[in-house]
Amino acid sequence: MTATSATSTYEPKTKLGRITNFVDSRVSGSMMVKEFGRKVFPDHWSFMFGEVALYSFVILLLSGTFLTFFFDPSMAETHYDGSYVPLKGVEMSVAYASSLDISFDIRGGLFMRQVHHWSALLFVASVSVHMLRVFFTGAFRKPRELNWVVGGVLLILALAAGFTGYSLPDDLLSGNGLRIIDGVIKAVPVVGTYISFFLFGGEFPGTAVIGRLYVLHILLVPALILLMIAIHLFMVVIHKHTQWRGPGRTNNNVVGFPVGPVYAAKAGGFFFIVFGIIAFISAVFTINPIWNYGPYDPSPVSAGTQPDWYIGWVDGALRLMPGWLFGFPFEWNIPFPWGVNTLSLNVLLPALVPAGIVFTLLFTWPWIEAWVTKDKRIHNLLDRPRNAPTRTAIGVAGVIFYCVMWAAASSDLVATHFHVSLNDVTYWLRFLFFFGPIIGFIVTRRIALALQRKDREVVLHGVESGRVVRLPHGEYIEVHEPLDEYKRYKLVAFDSPQVLPAQPDTRGKISRSEKRRGALSRIFFEDRVAPVTPAELEAAHHHEAPAAVEASEEDKASASIEKH
Repeated sequence: MTATSATSTYEPKTKLGRITNFVDSRVSGSMMVKEFGRKVFPDHWSFMFGEVALYSFVILLLSGTFLTFFFDPSMAETHYDGSYVPLKGVEMSVAYASSLDISFDIRGGLFMRQVHHWSALLFVASVSVHMLRVFFTGAFRKPRELNWVVGGVLLILALAAGFTGYSLPDDLLSGNGLRIIDGVIKAVPVVGTYISFFLFGGEFPGTAVIGRLYVLHILLVPALILLMIAIHLFMVVIHKHTQWRGPGRTNNNVVGFPVGPVYAAKAGGFFFIVFGIIAFISAVFTINPIWNYGPYDPSPVSAGTQPDWYIGWVDGALRLMPGWLFGFPFEWNIPFPWGVNTLSLNVLLPALVPAGIVFTLLFTWPWIEAWVTKDKRIHNLLDRPRNAPTRTAIGVAGVIFYCVMWAAASSDLVATHFHVSLNDVTYWLRFLFFFGPIIGFIVTRRIALALQRKDREVVLHGVESGRVVRLPHGEYIEVHEPLDEYKRYKLVAFDSPQVLPAQPDTRGKISRSEKRRGALSRIFFEDRVAPVTPAELEAAHHHEAPAAVEASEEDKASASIEKH
């Protein structure tokens, strides 16, 4: 005898429901929606920088797809015969001619070029600011160290995408940028010349570099960026989102809105706001007018040329580097069995060392801070920058280090616009290159500690109300209004690590590495402002209680109140 059991199946009544049920029964989409749609994200304006980066990259893909239909990445020579009269008959590359055609002969082409360029600038800027937000708030700590590394890789890829796209029109400005890259590559000992010949397809400018940059720009770099974005978002879902400290917020929960429908609706609206702002800027403000620069020609030297801001800091470092220092040359001719090779330290050092310092510290900082503090805990709550004075000061020092090199990329324009000596501008920028970060570190740290002390004073004694009261016996006092519990929690809920001296190992010995860690711990935490404890808060309120006793009705009538 065979027994059969009938199972009831859900039958939707609408056509859309039947289609949805058909797809769900085969790919189990409802499980994914149930899992990820209930993910909670905190709501704070500082978290929007990552969204701006994502949305600007989507706009980059859309506008870039339009441009690829009309751009021809060929360095073959041609004579321009388009609509821009001043360049008619001028010999140029096919790449430059097609860029002019996009700008003047393709309907909406100039607008899309500018949308692409402005969104590229916004993409790099938002990634940079997002990384700064993560750094200053301590969001890179365990368990998000690898996600911080992914963000660093994304930043490098954003720079690569911007530079490869900036060079594609083959105009005079982008050609000068490629000339700098060619010089840096050729400064690499022994193999530099061979790398340059391979990249450019011969002696600069060669015949192949635009096509190769085009492949990198539209294929390899965007694919890697998409991969890094996917890994980044996956880790955000796995680790949950960080959040600011507040009542009810702990390391074990997230207070905010679910992805669906609240957060999804807000994110969709924000995307169109970003899109609208980029479209408005692109329609109103011209950027990279390649028709003013003309086609690239290696023979002339153009003054006042600067790359986009995200690459300008490397150019600025090259401008700051001297050829000689105290009689010591930075260029050497080194004999080899196969001939003499030139070692150009005046090119290699500024091109590689500053960027190497910045990105080495960027990628290793989560482990450096964890090593100094010996903190292995999970951190899902963010720090206010003032509550981590040394970390904040180091971040500001890094920003100043970058900004000085960025300013140096415009040293010639500074000199001509303000009618000052170019040498004086260079000497001042060299001074700031070394001492600017130190000054910024000291000043920022003192400001952060002062703000902490101010917070401590406000918690203990309340907020100044501006009302001065005269008591019956003639004494004048200022009335302080106590903080509400939410604001008080915000000012007292933070970690304040103390100096952790060098610790001996199991054999009772202190290693050199541990001594260095102990010294760094003193630098980090010797100057600290501890958060207000409940005992201190109770003592402060008890001390001020007599002054808060209300006077009798007769005393109130005789008291004079002045409002400031």
